[in-house]
Amino acid sequence: MALTTKMIIKMYSASWCPDCVTAKKWLDDKKIKFEYIDITKNLIDEEFVKKINLGKKIIPTFIINDKVYPNPGLRILSDLLEQ
Repeated sequence: MALTTKMIIKMYSASWCPDCVTAKKWLDDKKIKFEYIDITKNLIDEEFVKKINLGKKIIPTFIINDKVYPNPGLRILSDLLEQ
């Protein structure tokens, strides 16, 4: 996978979340740089996730170049990162 532009990727996650574990492993396997933020370690991060998802704690939530993607799944995530 070749990223055509420099992307800033943040992943809001939790270690107990199966979708989060899968997405993190996928990104690591592809050697894609991202900031991993465990919302269980900081109430501010948890509240931020709720705020950007209209009151719902949806994880993983990705912010890619300032756009929010709540639990996009690997197929959509792959498409987003190949743009």
